[in-house]
Amino acid sequence: MREVTIDSLKEVLREVAGESDGVDLDGEILDTDFGELGYDSLALLEAGARLERATGVELDDATINDVDTPRQLLAAVNDRLAA
Repeated sequence: MREVTIDSLKEVLREVAGESDGVDLDGEILDTDFGELGYDSLALLEAGARLERATGVELDDATINDVDTPRQLLAAVNDRLAA
């Protein structure tokens, strides 16, 4: 995988924890806090593990704990893919 897109991230998020009532993942969510989207730290750790398997990059727990939005998570994964 060359780059993780917002669409592939949305798919992973739906797989690991579903979609919260009242949250539209198909809307503009890049800068929305994961908490507002209904995803807690456990869901993000699982999403990170799935992204690792899909991309072959390594994301440590500190990286996952430091991201607050989908944009930040995408940047962390894609920066590692580019390296």
